[in-house]
Amino acid sequence: MKGRAAVSAGLMLAMALAAVDGTIVATAVPSIVRDLGSFSLFPWVISGYMLSQAVCTPIYGRLSDLYGRKPMLAGGMAIFLLGSLLAGVATSMPMLIAARVVQGVGAGAIQSIVQVVAADLYPLEERGRISGLLSSVWGVSALIGPAVGGLLSELVSWRAIFLLNLPLGAAAIITIAVFLREHVERREVRLDLLGSLLLAVGVVSLMLGLQETTWWLLLLGVAVLTAFAWWERRAAEPLIPPWVWRERALLGSFLGSAVVGMVLAGPTVYLPTFAQGVLGAGAVAAGFALAVQSIGWPLSVTFSARLYMRYGFRDTALIGLFLIAVSAVLFSLMTGSSSLLYAGACAFVNGAGLGLVSVSMLVGAQNQVGWDRRGVVTGGVVFFRVAGGALGTAVLATVANATLAGRLNGHASVDSAARALRSGGPDAEPVRQALSAAVHNVFLGMLAIAALGLLAILLVPRRPRPTPP
Repeated sequence: MKGRAAVSAGLMLAMALAAVDGTIVATAVPSIVRDLGSFSLFPWVISGYMLSQAVCTPIYGRLSDLYGRKPMLAGGMAIFLLGSLLAGVATSMPMLIAARVVQGVGAGAIQSIVQVVAADLYPLEERGRISGLLSSVWGVSALIGPAVGGLLSELVSWRAIFLLNLPLGAAAIITIAVFLREHVERREVRLDLLGSLLLAVGVVSLMLGLQETTWWLLLLGVAVLTAFAWWERRAAEPLIPPWVWRERALLGSFLGSAVVGMVLAGPTVYLPTFAQGVLGAGAVAAGFALAVQSIGWPLSVTFSARLYMRYGFRDTALIGLFLIAVSAVLFSLMTGSSSLLYAGACAFVNGAGLGLVSVSMLVGAQNQVGWDRRGVVTGGVVFFRVAGGALGTAVLATVANATLAGRLNGHASVDSAARALRSGGPDAEPVRQALSAAVHNVFLGMLAIAALGLLAILLVPRRPRPTPP
């Protein structure tokens, strides 16, 4: 038990580092651009990390089934620290972007394998508690990332943002290496290099196409992923084995996780915008309204084991989906006279629903398979959540921008509306009303996504049978 506690502490530290580095550079933009220039390239400092992380998540999951959790997690952490070192000594913006891509390659191992190790260590009735702890670490770390980045860049240097990872990451690697015990049956395997390449190209093309609304990238992504699916049916050691897609319980869990990512994009992007642009709140107060979501999520996850042990994974997910739908309705009722307390209450309900859906889909999928398949299944769940976030962000942005353009009789975006409100002037009130209508439609869109989620979760049998070996 002592070893399990130590490994859990190492997992939480690793998870915290990966989560913080996803958001920590947001407030260090002025310092980084002042030293390295090339402001137009800066968005790639964030996108490069996120894209490489998403691509590598399912790959590491599969490799952990073949070679064991410890070497894959330790190797991913080492790559993450190498990227951190390169970012800390970067002398140009392209070098910093390349370093962030390396960081993301390592973070892909952390995000997936941490959950796999947790499932290996804890029995079914205890996984809700450990998932709650990991969710808390992820949520809190992602929220404090911008504040930590701002403080370090002002008080020390923006380079400290990345160099601080080195001692903390080394402590996580040593803890996991010393205390994690596993017995892996070694066998000769052939890595699916072509499948990995096709998956990487397809996912990057698709996610970039969604972010930039570039149709040729979307078509390229679909074509390459179609080729990937064709190849996986013929590969000797497929990266994602075909049996994954034949199981209703697994397919429903993947799609349910995608719904979690899509729904999460709504409050994360638009609640702070509404709080500042429509309610007139400051940045800190707007952040507080969103932070309440990160309280509801881990709380519901902590109590989830009681629900899924009694009612099953599908019914637990349906309870969570109902809470998400309730929160979407409550969000859509917000007006310019609403209070931040009301907005925070909506975020709390939303977080509670997301927590129940996310943990029931993850633990339910893990419970379907044995040790030697748990990595690929966990990697799939995490990947679909990330991909769902990209898709949700693109879809909801289209809804918001179309509403603004219709209300303001021209081309407009949420960013341009927010800038107009900050500058004030006689046109501020029409812009405020248009922004309120745009966010209202975003939350109605979130309600529609929850309705689609119902179809996805109903794919999961109420009492699924374990997948045969």
